[in-house]
Amino acid sequence: MEKRQISVFDFDGTLTTKDTLFEFIKFAKGTGAFWWGLFCVSPVLVAYVLRLYPNDKAKERLFSHFFRGMSYDLFRHLGQEFASRVESFQRHDVVQTLRQCQTQGHQVYVISASIEEWVRPWCEQHGVTDVLATRVEVNDGLLTGRFSTPNCYGQEKVNRLLAVEPDRQSYLLHAYGDSRGDRELMSLADKGVWINK
Repeated sequence: MEKRQISVFDFDGTLTTKDTLFEFIKFAKGTGAFWWGLFCVSPVLVAYVLRLYPNDKAKERLFSHFFRGMSYDLFRHLGQEFASRVESFQRHDVVQTLRQCQTQGHQVYVISASIEEWVRPWCEQHGVTDVLATRVEVNDGLLTGRFSTPNCYGQEKVNRLLAVEPDRQSYLLHAYGDSRGDRELMSLADKGVWINK
């Protein structure tokens, strides 16, 4: 029996040309608030760059600064609106590859460290319903500023894929990525394609 074909795409830097976390903050809060917020959390960001502070914690601190206390309904609405903005900086050649995979009958996943509320709307516009991304914590309808899942980065991408596709021997895995956060997924894949920036 012929094996299933699964194609997995990273989002930031693979399907897009920019980091969508920063772009979403600008979209939701404005450019001035974005730069002021970066200044406020700069000690954490510098510690991250120097590898003195873990990726997931730095990202959560940044996210919390901008979105803690926001209504989840508003946040989700902003994510849906942001999907049209992503069209202006999507990587057209990789999006075309995604479409080819769909045409060839591959099961297509987008696995991203970015937040599901702005990754999923873009994906669904492109016919991708299987989205594995970082999820936010909500309490009484408000964002707590924390994540409800581990940051979907590195080994966590592998963990999330194998949670939904555990029978690894039953499919051929194609993976597309651009950064160190994709290395573990590339190692798992039968065919890994690095996207040059």
